[in-house]
Amino acid sequence: MDVQLVVICLLTAGINLIGTLAYAARIAGVRTRRIAMSFALFNILVLVSRTSNSFLGPFLAKRIESRLSLGGGAALLGDFRMVLMSATMAVALGIALIPTSQRLFVNAIGYFQRHRSTSRMLLRAASPAGLRSIRTSFRAPRYEHIRELARARGVGWGVLLANCLAQALITVGVLASLYAGYLNPQYRVTASQLSAVINGFATILLFALIDPQLSVMTDDVVEGRVSDPLFRRTIVWISFSRLAGTVLAQAFFVPAAQLVAWIAYVV
Repeated sequence: MDVQLVVICLLTAGINLIGTLAYAARIAGVRTRRIAMSFALFNILVLVSRTSNSFLGPFLAKRIESRLSLGGGAALLGDFRMVLMSATMAVALGIALIPTSQRLFVNAIGYFQRHRSTSRMLLRAASPAGLRSIRTSFRAPRYEHIRELARARGVGWGVLLANCLAQALITVGVLASLYAGYLNPQYRVTASQLSAVINGFATILLFALIDPQLSVMTDDVVEGRVSDPLFRRTIVWISFSRLAGTVLAQAFFVPAAQLVAWIAYVV
């Protein structure tokens, strides 16, 4: 594995880790009853994750251009498989860090409530006091919480499957459009612009089916109709469906790339 591929895998891992940890902001909002503030933190992390995803494209595009000019394009599929694997590993790590990150978000919400400054909050996180807070907030997942996952999930299998599908498509969207440029070099510029064909459908699934379910459930927790433990289990199950989506992305990758290559040809 060369340095360029290591950078691409680390960037992919960081994007998916941030996206997974963002779910913990919802748990923190329920614990503090600062729902609007927790949603603001959630949206910030999601924005950072999706903006960072746009920086991933140039690194991958440069790698494809190098392969096309120097040869050795057969190894590209293996490279992309490793990138997808790094996404899966990051999501798994993010799930393990949910107990820690929810405590950090509780601290962040409390700090912002007192000081009302995003810049001060970010500077605080990088200060020695903030680093101590990170260290003292560390919690490993408890065995009893893992056992409780067998109880009521809070959402149906249809929602979990839809989230799994959406996450698979989002994970594979940019990668497939770039790999399609390798499959069809004559139209690689067109193919690189077609990630919206995949990501657009995934975004509709997320915002039309998944987010409303979590939002309604958050309101139910605040109003006392749903318990906090059930809500936490729901978030963990949603996170597991995201993990399954990154695994499913391995199966979607080549067919999605072939579809984008075909669309680039006929568009």
